[in-house]
Amino acid sequence: MITPRPLSRFLVVLVAAATFAATAAGCGGGGDGGGGGEDAGPPQRGGRVSYGLEAETPGGYCLPEAQLAISGIQVARSMFDTLTVPGPDGKMVPYLAKEVTHSDDFTKWTVKLRSGITFHDGSKLDAKVVKNNLDAVRGQYKGRNALLGVFVFSDVASVEVTDPMTVVINTKRPWVAFDSYLFGGGRFGMMAQAQLDDPKTCDRKPIGTGPFKFVSWTVGDKLVVERNPNYWQKAPDGKPYPYLDGIEFRPIAEAQQRVNAIQSGTVDMVHTSSTNGVKELQDLKASGSVGLYVSTKFAEVGYVMLNASKPPFDDERMRKALAYAIDREESNQVLSEGRSVLANGPFAPGVMGHLEDTGYPSFNLKKAKELVAEYQRDTGQPARFALNLPPDPELAQSAQLLQQMVKKAGFTFTLRNMDQGQLINAAISGDFQATFWRNHPGGDPDGQYVWWKSDSPVNFGRIKDPVIDKLLDEGRTTPDRDRREEIYKQVNREFGKKVWNIWAGYTTWAIATQPTIHGLPGPKLPDGQAPFPGLALGHPVHGVWLEQGGS
Repeated sequence: MITPRPLSRFLVVLVAAATFAATAAGCGGGGDGGGGGEDAGPPQRGGRVSYGLEAETPGGYCLPEAQLAISGIQVARSMFDTLTVPGPDGKMVPYLAKEVTHSDDFTKWTVKLRSGITFHDGSKLDAKVVKNNLDAVRGQYKGRNALLGVFVFSDVASVEVTDPMTVVINTKRPWVAFDSYLFGGGRFGMMAQAQLDDPKTCDRKPIGTGPFKFVSWTVGDKLVVERNPNYWQKAPDGKPYPYLDGIEFRPIAEAQQRVNAIQSGTVDMVHTSSTNGVKELQDLKASGSVGLYVSTKFAEVGYVMLNASKPPFDDERMRKALAYAIDREESNQVLSEGRSVLANGPFAPGVMGHLEDTGYPSFNLKKAKELVAEYQRDTGQPARFALNLPPDPELAQSAQLLQQMVKKAGFTFTLRNMDQGQLINAAISGDFQATFWRNHPGGDPDGQYVWWKSDSPVNFGRIKDPVIDKLLDEGRTTPDRDRREEIYKQVNREFGKKVWNIWAGYTTWAIATQPTIHGLPGPKLPDGQAPFPGLALGHPVHGVWLEQGGS
């Protein structure tokens, strides 16, 4: 095994900086991703589109080591397929796998692969290369330096090939939701053996089984993919997906610039979660200028993440005081005209463990003042902290409003502006007191184990809560769904009780397109089910199609 790179270089793995109260435009989701709806007629083949993303992924696409936030996931999903994917209800369904089963005690998972699937280099998808991929992502494959995967898959005891198309994963204890980790939020796609064993350019020469093949990449400008003519999924016309001939993915960091780019026709598609951006896109949709697919389903939550290992937020009184000091209803009106879907915990509506009332403190300026005064009297320390935020106009407005509100309770704070990479590095190193954040997209709540377990390397809030630790272990190993539901409701209540984070809103994601582009959120899954409706982890692109003669 090669010594892993320092975790401080693990910049944007599984996370992205986000907003405070201006996180979500309050609409439920919909739209066909194009201007024509059912009148557009049957899908057409051909054409190329450009897709504006919120960020570049400079670390590349060697998946066991990759640093993928949503933009990287979106690109990866065009080139790589995963063994499972979420269905319309969020439950995992087989994808590259033909079948995924488990033993009665959930300690043995058997993955049977679909036959006839090839990688972009012509090599076959079989059990051996799948085992090697799984071993690589869990830090057990020579030459590959797994990062977070070492912790994520620490409950895996072994991965075995039992026949040419079957892999068996044995776990150290029952792992009820293990099949969701075969998807891994879109990050655990299968790489060809040649890419796995590439010692120098694994990150720059992706080879997957996905609908598009890698062509070229100029970092900071564009990444180009072209149609995979041998893709394993067939469209309704009997020919292989995808419909498009190619896609150019272009990083456009500023949200307003992405809106401007789709409005001007500079790009054909964009994604965004900016409140103001989504509202502007909705207006453009109403005028017929763009197509739009919007979703709040299986949403992330935006929040202020507090560092519970440093003053003042190592003191529970100060975490509660900050929560009491913020009038979230007023901030919702000021920042988004009431469009935000306010959160009171990490689990969005529809996700196991969601509660309408978690016990999270409501606005109460009197209580906030009392707790601040008590803290200052007992410790002799001021109610002062710094708030990290990226340079974004909406976040700046949120921070200014927050300053005004908490000042009335006796708090003072300074702003630390930094780019996304610096912001996440600060979280990794613990060099922060409070920071804007966005995380915890919907799905099985066992997926949040890595973020809150006391010994996790990405427990950035430095939460040390034995109650949550115990509940997370119980949730992972308990097979009864009703019991698991109650376990995660208890987790939710513990967050409300201890105020480990200052919750803001559930994130709305939108995909805007030129009116001639259709096919979102995607075609039916291989088993015939409707596609997953959420957008927090990107979306499939093999069903996207372009009206010929349009642009």
